[in-house]
Parts: sequence; structure tokens; C-alpha cells
Amino acid sequence: MPEPSESPPSTSSPFHPPSQAELGRRRNSDRRNAPTPRFSQFSLLGGRRKRVQRRPEVEGSFLDVYSPMMLVWVMWVALMNLGDSFFTLIHLQAGGVEVNPVADALLRTGRFGFVFAKGALIGAALLVLTLHKNFWLARTALWISTAAYTALVIYHLTLF
Repeated sequence: MPEPSESPPSTSSPFHPPSQAELGRRRNSDRRNAPTPRFSQFSLLGGRRKRVQRRPEVEGSFLDVYSPMMLVWVMWVALMNLGDSFFTLIHLQAGGVEVNPVADALLRTGRFGFVFAKGALIGAALLVLTLHKNFWLARTALWISTAAYTALVIYHLTLF
């Protein structure tokens, strides 16, 4: 029989949260008090969490390490963006007209400004999509941008 001064055994479980008495006995603070940051020391220097531990957590989770295939998709979109910029400048020099009003505004900054601003905007978008790769909307946007930029570069090539 337990002595009256001893605390009762823990009755907490995933279905029954710990009592206030049990919470008071914990020595260390809970490391899960703050949400996982999008950017951490592990984002660029190599992370620890390479995959989600439980299947229901896959959708909407953040991981520290990105797969090589993810790098391939992101680099492909960046390369197609660069190709689009290059071919746009070539077609404009040959007498073509830019129909995209955003690209037209960027073209008024000059060739370097156009390529730099377009690359920076797409690079920022790719960074956001990469960080959110386990979200359905981000994966869909990455697939759509990959297909759209590939089709756009193919279209540019057909104009020659």
C-alpha cells in the first residue's frame, strides 16, 4: 500500500491528459511549447528530420531535409525561367512584342533589371514552395509551374 506522502502513479495516456499534480512534478519544460520554425539552423546546414514519423502527419508538416528529386524540380523551374528570360529578350530584339504587362514593366528597367527581377521573383516563389513541399497546394503549384515553364520554353523554340 503506498504511503500517503507518495504521489499516486501516473494515469496519463494519449486519451487522458496528465493531471495538474502530474504536470507540476515535471522537471523540464516541454520542448513542444513553441511550433517548429520554418527557418532554423538545420534548414541550410543539413537537418535531422528526413521523413515524417507517422503517416497522418505527412500532409502539412515541415522537414529539415529535402530530397534530391525536390532539388531537381526546383532547379528545372529556375532553368526554364532563365530560358524564358533569354528567349523573351531575343524575340523582342527581333521585333516581337511582350504581351505580359508585368514582364513589360520589368523590361522597362533594362535587360539586366528584367532578368534579375524575374529571377528574384521566381526564386522567392520557389523557396516558398520548397519550404511548403508537404502541403498539397505547394506541390500542385510546383507541378503546374514546371509544366507551364517547360511549355513556354518549347513555345519560344517553335518561334524560331
